[in-house]
Amino acid sequence: MATVALQSETKSKFFINAISIVVPVAVALMLAFPNKLNLGVWTKSLSHAIGAINTLTTLVLIAGLIFIKRRKIDYHRLAMTTAFLLGGLFLICYVVYHVSNPANKFNGEGVVRYVYFFLLITHIGFSLIVLPLVLRAMFYAVTNQFVRHKNIVRYAYPIWLYVSATGVAVYLLLYQLFPPK
Repeated sequence: MATVALQSETKSKFFINAISIVVPVAVALMLAFPNKLNLGVWTKSLSHAIGAINTLTTLVLIAGLIFIKRRKIDYHRLAMTTAFLLGGLFLICYVVYHVSNPANKFNGEGVVRYVYFFLLITHIGFSLIVLPLVLRAMFYAVTNQFVRHKNIVRYAYPIWLYVSATGVAVYLLLYQLFPPK
């Protein structure tokens, strides 16, 4: 029985590692592709949906932390599952937006330009790190390995919250405060 469980965990970790490599590589290739697909004007509004999804994810992540601190496990599970699903929805919207629209140029000048690029670069860098951590945290939670879940969440949660919150900040700076011309 232990051998079956070990094989299952090994397969799950392989799957998590594969997703953690394939998703960023696919996104990088998609962003580098010079020709964009014509999926319609509606895709331009996806930038606002992405901003809203990041905002909701940030709020749900904070709620999840509050719930676990108050030992409301069912609410915590719901909040974190919602955040995970919002992450999936974000990825779909992000891919559709960037496969059909060119990247926008940031129009801010002076110090705000440095702030924007610092937030953007750290947002992107940490988003690469957080994916395997979140996938493992979810795996450990779903398989009732709560000690392992708690150990990885010490790293995954603050990084996930940072990525989500900086996603909101980047959206506000790029589309609301200094919109594309």
